[in-house]
Amino acid sequence: MGRVSTRLPTSQGRSAPGDLGEHFARDLAAALGTVVAGFVAMGVTAALGLWAAGAGDLPGGAGAFASVTAAVVVMASGGQVGLSGQAGDLAGTQAELTAMPLTVTLVGALVAGTLFLRPLRHHAVARGRDLLALAVPTVVLWLAALAGVSALARHDFPISLGGSDQEATTTGDLADLFKGLLDATNPSVGFRTDYGPTLFYGLLWILGVLVVALLVSRRTPLPARFVRHHQAVRPAASALLLLLLAYVFIGLVIGLVVAATKGHAAQTFAVLLLGLPNVTWLALGIGIGGSWEGRAEGPFGLPMPQILDEVLRGGNGGKDLSTVDLSTLASYDARAWWLLPVAAVLVLGAAFVMATRSPARVPPWRHGLHLGIGFAVAMLVVTPLTLVEAHFGLSVIGIGDLDALGGTVLLRPNVWTTVGLALLWGLVAGFLGGLLAKPVHRRGEVETSPPPQKQD
Repeated sequence: MGRVSTRLPTSQGRSAPGDLGEHFARDLAAALGTVVAGFVAMGVTAALGLWAAGAGDLPGGAGAFASVTAAVVVMASGGQVGLSGQAGDLAGTQAELTAMPLTVTLVGALVAGTLFLRPLRHHAVARGRDLLALAVPTVVLWLAALAGVSALARHDFPISLGGSDQEATTTGDLADLFKGLLDATNPSVGFRTDYGPTLFYGLLWILGVLVVALLVSRRTPLPARFVRHHQAVRPAASALLLLLLAYVFIGLVIGLVVAATKGHAAQTFAVLLLGLPNVTWLALGIGIGGSWEGRAEGPFGLPMPQILDEVLRGGNGGKDLSTVDLSTLASYDARAWWLLPVAAVLVLGAAFVMATRSPARVPPWRHGLHLGIGFAVAMLVVTPLTLVEAHFGLSVIGIGDLDALGGTVLLRPNVWTTVGLALLWGLVAGFLGGLLAKPVHRRGEVETSPPPQKQD
């Protein structure tokens, strides 16, 4: 008998060089589409929000507007934009800003995460190298695009020493002081991107987006070594994402109603397009019992909601730290107590969704463990993003800030308190959600029978 060859054709074994090139080109095109779509979505959202906030009237015209838009996109991607001031030899300006425009962040994350997963859904099984082949060019191109946007995020603005009629006397004296006695130039403030921290935090941002996208997706296959963690992680992750998006949706509806009925529509749309999750995820944390602390003094403040600005200014006129929690908010407006039942209903709803997406054999206590850990991790990530630190001051010979031209806004979360409460809420809600989901028919109620024995 002749010899039978056991060699497989090239198409069934190792990929031919032409196939490798085709796969690389396809992955590169998918990564490029993901990056371009993500930055375009963030840029459009940021531009609309800034336009609603009145940034179109900034001195410097279209160039200044484009620079500020780029700065917002950089900040939304995890980057750092530093502020600097200049006011001559004997006077100085100090400016600091730490805030994340979470609406822009959320839009970019949703677009980038969705497009990143799209090519993987055609795979029956995802191999580790398939994920890397798509993730690596996505990360590299994202950082390259972030560096390009960062180069545009730089501008200087002059600060006028003139003012309104009500401040004519004060600002007139300031102008005479600077121009006459101190011979100072007109003060200015500008911003620049800090490239090192921007690229580092931008790398963490895009890696986090890709990992979260894989965790919350119910259809994208995972590598074989991670399949056994699917039931423990994915139902909880997708339910918690639904919880966060539900808060954003409710905030959007309330914002649209406020814009239509209370006036100040442009200001409201600016908040919706730039910082809606900053407000709604703050409401989630306060609703479960978490707290923030901060203060607001000077002409600057938080535009929405007004009650938050009032609380921050309540501590000795904004000079002392004020605690922001359910009780302090309710002392200004009793409707703040509604944050508690809303949180209870939505967290329990997320627990129910998680349980219905899990196999029926999972006991309620395990649902509680999964949601408790997941909720704590989610709040550990989300809560620090609500941090706001802003300060601008004009000083003369280093004596201190001139009150007419300075201000401070601080809103700092008590992270670990909120994370601990989220763990407790998740444990209880997950257990109750598991009990409520027991009568619901879902996958996993009947164990898959073993394959039939091969007969001789």
